[in-house]
Amino acid sequence: MKLAVPDLVSNSYFPAAAAVELGFFAAEGLDMSLELVFPVDRAYRELRDGYIDFVGGSAHSVLAAFPEWEGAKLLCAQAQGMYWFLVMRADLGARRGDAGVVKGRTIGAAPWVDMGLRRLLTEAGVDPQRDRVTIAPVPGAAATGGVVNFGLTAAKALEDGLIDGFWANGMGAEIAVRRGVGTVVLDVRRGDGPKPCFDYTMSALATTDRLIRHSPDIAAAAVRALVKTQAALKADPERATEVGRKLFPPGAAALIAELVRRDLPYYDPSISREFVAGMNGFARDVGILRADARYEKVVATQFANLWRG
Repeated sequence: MKLAVPDLVSNSYFPAAAAVELGFFAAEGLDMSLELVFPVDRAYRELRDGYIDFVGGSAHSVLAAFPEWEGAKLLCAQAQGMYWFLVMRADLGARRGDAGVVKGRTIGAAPWVDMGLRRLLTEAGVDPQRDRVTIAPVPGAAATGGVVNFGLTAAKALEDGLIDGFWANGMGAEIAVRRGVGTVVLDVRRGDGPKPCFDYTMSALATTDRLIRHSPDIAAAAVRALVKTQAALKADPERATEVGRKLFPPGAAALIAELVRRDLPYYDPSISREFVAGMNGFARDVGILRADARYEKVVATQFANLWRG
């Protein structure tokens, strides 16, 4: 079986990657391989077309391949809350929480990820068109289907002066800050930005209705594996380094345990009705959903009892 993530050298989808590399899928009887499929909308299209079996990606992006939530569901959360960071060039002297710093600037963001930033800015009173904010793909990370580790590419583009800021994962943010080229302006999970932004999306595990219907035991095993991985990382965050050494460049491998440790408060596999309502509102606002989807249409509720571990 195949599990796709849209960014590999990252903390965003780390529980899914760690479930493969630490053997938790195998312990549940699943022979699971890990694949990097960028950007996230391509990952969900490959899920729809049967090339992969699970996606560990942003929850709202399911709609890229399954309009109105027809044909796919969320199995569990990898972590709670919208998880991207707005990082701006250090020489701009940006203040934490000041969304207005993007005015007149070029911000790099991946497809479908950019929707979160656009809506956040609108809620914060920044009109991207009026305020001349350019939100575009990061140079070197075009949506061509190639192998792209977006956070690393964004940090490098910022360092090279190709963009004024980026909206990307915690690994990219940490590298930019440590190199002295970036300043974190918004971290939604930890309270920056308008409050509704937290529930725009989350890092989730998703699969098709087809797999759930025909192989519910496999779907259940995948949820158990993910929940056990979260518990293992909570018990010993240093296990993240073991995974990082297998998958990441050395510099990123050295950082991952600390990034995972920061994320542990959000390692909760449950998907609440409040979250789905918030995500529905966001999806309607950005034009990717026509009408609110019922909670049971979005979430595979038959596996909710497994969230408790």
